[in-house]
Amino acid sequence: MSLFSPSNKRLIYRIIPFCLFSLFASFIYLFLEKGILGDSKFYPSTNNPYNFNNSLFVTVIAASLFGAIIGSFEVLYFNKFFSSKSFLKKIIYKIIFYLTIVIFFLICTATISFMIEFDTNILDKEVWINLRNFITNLAFLSVLLYIITSIGISLFYLEVSDNIGQEVLFKFFTGKYHKPIEEERIFMFLDMKSSTTIAEKLGHVKYFEMLAEYYADLSDAIIQHSGIVYQYVGDEIVVSWSLSKGLKTSNCIHCFYSMQKALTKQSSKYLERFGVLPTFKAGFHYGKITAGEIGTIKKDIVFTGDVLNTTARIQGLCNSYEVVILISDTLTEQLKVNTDFKYTSLGMNSLRGKHEQIELFTIA
Repeated sequence: MSLFSPSNKRLIYRIIPFCLFSLFASFIYLFLEKGILGDSKFYPSTNNPYNFNNSLFVTVIAASLFGAIIGSFEVLYFNKFFSSKSFLKKIIYKIIFYLTIVIFFLICTATISFMIEFDTNILDKEVWINLRNFITNLAFLSVLLYIITSIGISLFYLEVSDNIGQEVLFKFFTGKYHKPIEEERIFMFLDMKSSTTIAEKLGHVKYFEMLAEYYADLSDAIIQHSGIVYQYVGDEIVVSWSLSKGLKTSNCIHCFYSMQKALTKQSSKYLERFGVLPTFKAGFHYGKITAGEIGTIKKDIVFTGDVLNTTARIQGLCNSYEVVILISDTLTEQLKVNTDFKYTSLGMNSLRGKHEQIELFTIA
């Protein structure tokens, strides 16, 4: 997998905020400290030597490394490890873990700072005396609380990002959709087959558990092929691409087949736990939409346009044609430019509520 694949980019973009928050918090602390101590050569509470330049050098390096480590643990391991834990347990376990790392980093940073200040090595008695003065003083606790608070902000950002989507959160920050704009997007409406029958067989709770597994197993394919989840509607997922990303190497179509492979790979899990292997069908279309922020009590970025209704109705015809994938003629023409897929016409169709007929294609 390429270093700059969509999934790796997503991981990097999720880790970067931890580095930035850590750097930002360290700069605030350093300059507050400088403003309070001024030209003083010693910390008044511990009598340890104070040198702003040395503190700046050590803290910037330590903060960057610390942020990268915390972000990597959070994104690569903790997200999956704690996915089944309650919010309270998740917070408690993380605080214990991060407190341990923070204490370790503070001790290491202070030790290195004293070594630079005294121009000596770690075995020097003066280094250990100053280190003891630091960790037994109230100053140590204040620094500890400050760092834990900044970590809390980073964790909050990550939780919000996971809940509303990284790309959506970024667009909120940049204000891209603060005023409505028009753009061309590709949509895939993906619907679970025989969902009502499955729900009746499993019962509401068991069906919901299966749905959660189903969504999780399909997520990697969406990320890998540069899509974003626009909406979850019951057992239906609406995935969207900007026109350029969706057409690039036929990302939108490859996403569909990657999702099929992901479920097939997990077939034994579904059969053992639920006694059924979920399958799906999908409709594809593209067109112009209007996108913008909407809502007062709860803000969201909403897409509006005829393309959404048309895509939903195309997907609804999969059963009639006895196929699992249907693609509009307008999107097929765009995809045919650079693709290895063989598109088969199913003829013209009059979609409900539309006057003009549309030619539909499937893939052999």
